[in-house]
Amino acid sequence: MKVDVLLGLQWGDEGKGKVVDVLTPKYDVITRFQGGPNAGHTLEFDNFKHVLHNIPSGIFHTNKVNIVGNGVVLDPITFKHEIDQLKEKGFDITGNLHISKKAHLILPTHRILDAASEASKGKTKIGSTLKGIGPTYMDKTGRNGMRVGDILHNFEEKYEALKEKHIKLLQMYDFEYDIEKFEEGLKEGIETLKSCILIDSEHEINKYLRNGKSILAEGAQGTLLDIDFGSYPFVTSSNTICAGACTGMGIAPTKIGEVFGIFKAYCTRVGSGPFPTELFDETGDALRKAGNEFGSTTGRPRRCGWVDLVALKYSVMINGVTQLIMTKGDVLSGFETIKVATGYKMNGQVTEEFPFELTDDVEPVYTELPGWKQDLTGVKSEAQFPQELKDYIAYLEKELEVPITIVSVGPDRDQTIVR
Repeated sequence: MKVDVLLGLQWGDEGKGKVVDVLTPKYDVITRFQGGPNAGHTLEFDNFKHVLHNIPSGIFHTNKVNIVGNGVVLDPITFKHEIDQLKEKGFDITGNLHISKKAHLILPTHRILDAASEASKGKTKIGSTLKGIGPTYMDKTGRNGMRVGDILHNFEEKYEALKEKHIKLLQMYDFEYDIEKFEEGLKEGIETLKSCILIDSEHEINKYLRNGKSILAEGAQGTLLDIDFGSYPFVTSSNTICAGACTGMGIAPTKIGEVFGIFKAYCTRVGSGPFPTELFDETGDALRKAGNEFGSTTGRPRRCGWVDLVALKYSVMINGVTQLIMTKGDVLSGFETIKVATGYKMNGQVTEEFPFELTDDVEPVYTELPGWKQDLTGVKSEAQFPQELKDYIAYLEKELEVPITIVSVGPDRDQTIVR
């Protein structure tokens, strides 16, 4: 057996949570391999809506194993809050949620460092979610971090030592903070973690593969936020691409099977950073309103623009995408024409390659396609698609050279068309 990987091809918010929920019945195991509570994966079904941050999106299928892999960073306080919310709604997930002992812990001082660093940047800030993600990964690569397994061995001693290091670092910033306020709920969060199934995830995942179990790896954020290949420095702190599944789960590259790449029928971005196809006019406002484009983690309004084929082709290449999934096709209903960016004009030259550095000076080169008027939210099969949507899909498939196998036409689990 091999691990199928599902990941975002844009700047995140592509609809990964919903699609994982839809695909989960086909798999035995769902696992997260990177990121942390900066993720916000929204699921809707049976008039129920929930946003998951740390927990894999297969958790609502009670007969599936869900694994938080070693590449994830986990905030005990946020994690307990998420567990409590699920319990309040009648979901007891403790029996099918497994957590890697090698996943790193986000501590209260990581969140303070994140806020202090972002505040010090002024106009150059990157738009951090202030969840402590960056400082935690910095400690991980600097070999100072604490891992989930550390809660079982001298946690208090290790915590106090790292806390003191962080307090010394905070002296570099002109930033006021109340450390006791940030620490509220930490002990309870640690106890909640102790009550979960803590595992050596690399061994468990490979045993599942040897025993013929099917596994789906769920990515967080998007390819264009990858620490190496995204629009640096306006990126996240982990490898969001397919290769990150290997290091974030402990599997060999030869164990990767299908690679599902998710993209919106248009494009969005949250926070700072260049966005070549961003729309500042009524069209952008219409996309934001129709798509309810507000961050599921931060609540911030998302920047909206047309789909960007330069960036999408780059993401398909980097990830080795084998199947494409297009979400929010319903949001484009009502537009007379739809624009697609097929090139970037930079320094007087047009290129179709994603550049070393994406700047605000990049001018998109557009191709226009006919739009459609039909409301798609009630569509139940591809046969009901308007011809203009079929043409749009065919155009994207030709340009990207990968089949679009699923089209989402609404937020609910049932509003998913398999082609």
